[in-house]
Amino acid sequence: MSVETFKVTAASRADAGKGASRRLRRQGDVPGIVYGGDKPPMAITLSNNEMVKHLQHEAFYSHVLELELDGKTESVILKALQRHVYRAGIILHVDFQRVVAGQELHVHVPLHFVGDERSIGAKRGGIVSHLLNEVEVICLPKDLPEFIEVDVSGLDIGEGLHLSDLKLPTGVRLASLSHGESGDLAVVTIVPPKVEPAEASEAPEEG
Repeated sequence: MSVETFKVTAASRADAGKGASRRLRRQGDVPGIVYGGDKPPMAITLSNNEMVKHLQHEAFYSHVLELELDGKTESVILKALQRHVYRAGIILHVDFQRVVAGQELHVHVPLHFVGDERSIGAKRGGIVSHLLNEVEVICLPKDLPEFIEVDVSGLDIGEGLHLSDLKLPTGVRLASLSHGESGDLAVVTIVPPKVEPAEASEAPEEG
């Protein structure tokens, strides 16, 4: 598990509503909220530029973060993020959930695929198809993984892996598998190589 630490600076705000949010965005800030734990939800404001820099790191999305709010530090996770439709550098709203030791989290973490080119199927011309790029895990804060590795090196053409085949870190389970077999989704498969259609044979001449 990664030991990288992300620190986010925020300030509480009393104003609410669409008008207040628009004013914040015009001055380069992002409206947000932090909730959960044994404290009431709190409206906050953050620097848009700081958030954009943090969001360039994949680990930021699946990591316990340090939120410095009005001089006090809280442990949180990024729960929801709303971006501008056309301008990726503009963050419209951010939701953080407080992290409480001993209470399980539901967090989406990325899948890291390894062994694609080394796989048996790829060497035979097969195409490795990634069907999922992230999964929802359930675990305690101390067990939260930055990502889950998926090794496809042993797969041949026509073979694949499902969620139940993944090797999970200790203390981590997949939310989807709590739904039984219907939740055991396919993660990756190796499909046969594309075959160019043969040229159509000339039609026989009429007798």
